[in-house]
Amino acid sequence: MAILAFIEQREGKVRPVSREVLGEATRLAAKLGGPVVGVCAAAADPGLAAMGDAGAERVLLAKHEAFASYDAAGYACAVVAAVEAVKPSVLLFGASSIGKDLAPRVAARLGVGLATDCTALSADGGKLVATRPVFAGKANLKVAFPKVPAMVSLRPKVFAPVSKNGNTAAVEPLAFSWDAAASRARVVRLAASGGGKVDLTESEIIVSGGRGLKGPENFKVIEELAEALGATVGASRAVVDAGWRPHSDQVGQTGKTVSPKLYVAVGISGAIQHLAGMSSSRCIVAINKDPEAPIFKVADYGLVGDLFEVVPALTRAVKELNEKS
Repeated sequence: MAILAFIEQREGKVRPVSREVLGEATRLAAKLGGPVVGVCAAAADPGLAAMGDAGAERVLLAKHEAFASYDAAGYACAVVAAVEAVKPSVLLFGASSIGKDLAPRVAARLGVGLATDCTALSADGGKLVATRPVFAGKANLKVAFPKVPAMVSLRPKVFAPVSKNGNTAAVEPLAFSWDAAASRARVVRLAASGGGKVDLTESEIIVSGGRGLKGPENFKVIEELAEALGATVGASRAVVDAGWRPHSDQVGQTGKTVSPKLYVAVGISGAIQHLAGMSSSRCIVAINKDPEAPIFKVADYGLVGDLFEVVPALTRAVKELNEKS
């Protein structure tokens, strides 16, 4: 049986999380058998043939003019049609903003279970087993699936993409029936925020600030370090609740869950809800004046000191290294 992967596109471009999903689908196919098939809903082909390099053997394109923007009902209809056509054993999504909204809708239509925000997949006796963090990341839950297809959404930046040496995938039209006029909601417009900055969930490096910064005007210290590192700025819930930063910057259980290569926590004590959103980062650096701050328990590197002295010095050091390289 096939592994079906949802290929997410936005504004006519395939999102990076889709390559991660296809990469894990490829590794899973080696264990469970079957081809890797992609499905994409779009107004026009966003370059799906290139998904062959990411692991897809073929891609089903659900084409509709209304799919220029995300349409929950239409996308769900298209994915269900792909499931009926392919009969996959596993259906994978990225746990992006779209994936988190779409996957439950598809699961409800198919009447199957869904494991969300998973950080590992394995096979046991020819069946999929998914691992997902629970209790704010304090424990991992292993999930099995009694019905087919087993549905999973994958945490971004956890699963590595693959490269198939420039292979191309066959792009095939997907037949589906859907009336755009019958949708109960539609996207009127998309308002970009942050001047085109990289979304937190897709960032390789994140520098986050907390209440230790004492005020919104001091976030310039964080922004200067982020600029030197080529990073995206994040924030704790306390900072967002205080109105210092927009909610789109919030990292945590009620914000965004991130898994960058490097996470720098500045002036963040490390509340449970914040740790739940960033503890899967590959390398965590904590800067805090309180040596007993919980953030140090999950940090790979910790520096106890005044952030207003430490961070500018770190920024200068990074800039010097950039100039030499």
